[in-house]
Amino acid sequence: MQRIGIFGGTFDPIHYGHLVLAEGARYECGLDRVIFVPAARPPHKEGESVLPGDYRYEMVSLAIEDNPYFEISPLELQRPGYSYTVDTIRWFLAKYPGVSLSFILGMDALLEIKTWKEAAELVRLCGFIAAVRPGYQVVEGDERLQGLPAEFWSNLHIIEVPGLDISSTDLRHRFATGKPVRYLLPPVVEAYIRRQNLYRGDNVAGE
Repeated sequence: MQRIGIFGGTFDPIHYGHLVLAEGARYECGLDRVIFVPAARPPHKEGESVLPGDYRYEMVSLAIEDNPYFEISPLELQRPGYSYTVDTIRWFLAKYPGVSLSFILGMDALLEIKTWKEAAELVRLCGFIAAVRPGYQVVEGDERLQGLPAEFWSNLHIIEVPGLDISSTDLRHRFATGKPVRYLLPPVVEAYIRRQNLYRGDNVAGE
């Protein structure tokens, strides 16, 4: 059975933290490929400004072009309305019948999963690969994850990822204020941002 990892996010901008997580998930969980899915309208970022999808799509494309296991999908950018993970997973299951899907995410997002649209159904549809810093423990009795179907725990894979404490928020502020960004994101992405004059205004809030 083919194993595919779905990695959703705003990627505003994509950075080495995202790429290390995706590669770690691919290797540790034996994924055949990882599909990056830039979000159009994330419901948890209501009221925040997010760079237009065309820019974010291009940045992800540039960042992953040298990895044969990585792909990008415009699905959520082309779909109207909010970007809900359960709808995205249903779409990929219909497109690739018989595959095993896992959703890749960070620990902060995992601990909020009960607030997601149709969380119980989502847990039944796919597995989850959650990244933690070395030494971090996730216990089944965590009250923030209680009440989810049993499939959640049997299909949850925790992977340790080197502590690259990089955030898109910090990167946007660095571009806006002229601080160095070298070694925080791929050079091709930095060059694209500077060429397009992105993140230069005052509107750099959010994650």
